[in-house]
Amino acid sequence: MASEETLRTTSVSTRIPDRIESPGAGGRPGTRAWTTRLMILGIVLTALNLRPAITSLGALLEEVRDGLGMSGSVAGLLTSVPPLCFAVFGSLAPRLARRFGPAAVVCAGMAAIATGLVVRPYTGTTAGFVAASALALMGIAVSNVLMPVIVKSWFPDRVGSMTGLYSMALALGTSTAAAVTVPLTEALGGTWQTGLTAWATLAAVAVLPWLPFVRAGARGTGGAGRAAGGSGSARQEVPGESGAVPDDGAAPRVTRSRTAWALAVFFGLQATAAYITMGWMPQIFRDAGVPADTAGVLLAVTMVMGVPLAFVIPRLATRLPHQGPIAVALGLCGLLSYAGLYLAPAGGAWVWALLLGVSNCSFPLALTLVGMRARTGEGVAKLSAFAQSTGYLISIPGPLLVGVLYQHSGGWGLPLALMAALMVPQIAVGALAGRDRMIEDETAATVR
Repeated sequence: MASEETLRTTSVSTRIPDRIESPGAGGRPGTRAWTTRLMILGIVLTALNLRPAITSLGALLEEVRDGLGMSGSVAGLLTSVPPLCFAVFGSLAPRLARRFGPAAVVCAGMAAIATGLVVRPYTGTTAGFVAASALALMGIAVSNVLMPVIVKSWFPDRVGSMTGLYSMALALGTSTAAAVTVPLTEALGGTWQTGLTAWATLAAVAVLPWLPFVRAGARGTGGAGRAAGGSGSARQEVPGESGAVPDDGAAPRVTRSRTAWALAVFFGLQATAAYITMGWMPQIFRDAGVPADTAGVLLAVTMVMGVPLAFVIPRLATRLPHQGPIAVALGLCGLLSYAGLYLAPAGGAWVWALLLGVSNCSFPLALTLVGMRARTGEGVAKLSAFAQSTGYLISIPGPLLVGVLYQHSGGWGLPLALMAALMVPQIAVGALAGRDRMIEDETAATVR
C-alpha cells in the first residue's frame, strides 16, 4: 500500500531540501520551529495565488471581451493560455530548481505573478493582455510543479495532510477570486482593469516568506546546482545542506512508466474540465438569465467546495490501497452536473455548481497521486513535471473547442456534450493511476 508510512521510510538521500537550518545538523529547536512555520506560511500563501489570475478573469470575461474587442473564438483561445503556459514553463521547473533551488524559483514565480497582474489590464491590446497573462502564468506554472516537491522534502511523513493544506488554500484563493472580483471591481470604481489588478497585492505578499530561504541559499545552504555529496561520496543528504534539486543519473525515466502516463492523462483531462469551468461557467449561467454577480457567486460556490474537500481527499487517498474509486466518484459528479447544466441551467444552478465543485476536486487527488506514485523526492520532481506538463498540453484544446462550439452553435448543448464525453476517459485513467504502483519499479522492470 502506498501510504504515508511508505513515504516516511523512503531514502533521505533523495529528498529535495530547502531548509534554512538543518533539523539534524545541530540547529536550535526554536530556529527549526520558526523556519518550519515560515515554510508552511510560504506554501499557503503560494497556493492562494495559484488561481486568482484565472478565476478573476473568468468573472469579468464578458467585460474584458468588450473592452478589448475579442470574439468568442479569441476568448476561447484566452482560456486556453493557462494550460499552454503551464505545460511549457512547468517542464522547466526541475531544471530551474536544480540551478537556483526550489525556494528561489517559487519566490521568483510569485514576483512574476504580481508583475503580470499589474501590467495586463493596461496593455490596451489583446496581444499585450495575453503576453502579460503569460508572465503571471509562468510564475504559477513553476510553483505548480514545485509545490509537491517542497512538501515531499519538508514533510515526508505528512504528505497527505500537507498536500491537503495547500490544496485547500489553492481552492480558497480560487473561490475567493471568483466570488469577490465583481463586487471588488464595483467598489474600486467599476472598471474591469482595477478589478483584475487588485489581485497583484496578494501575489506581492506571497514573495515575502520565501526571501529568507533565498538568502540562505545564497549564503551556501542552498546554492545553485549544488547537491550534498558533491565529492562523489555516497553519504546521505541532510535536509538543509542544499537548496537544489539533485540530478541523479539513476533517477526514474518516467516516460517508461504506465502509471506516469495514466497520471499525466488524468491530470490533463481534469485540468481540461477545470479550465472550462473557470473560463466558461459564469457565461453559461449568464446566458441562462442569471445575473452577472450571481454567476460569479455560483463559480465561487464551485471553487469553495474544494476548500474542505481538498483537505479531506488527500488524507483519505493516503489511507486507501487503491485511489481509483475516488476518481470514479468525482467523475460521476461531473457527469451529473453537465446533464443538469443542459436540462435546467438556471433552475438547478446551485445544485450544478455544488456538483461541479466536487468534480473539480480531481485536482488535489492528482497532486496527492504525484506524491504517492514515486518513492523519492527526485522521483516526485520528475513525475510532477512530466504529469503536469504533459497533462496541461492535453488540456489546451478543450477550452478553445468550447469557445468555437459556443460561437458557431449559438448555445451550450454541443460544448456540454464535449465536456461529458471527456469525463469518461478521465474516470478510466483515474482508476489506472490510482493503483498501488511506484514509477521506480515500473521503469526498473522496463530496463530489465
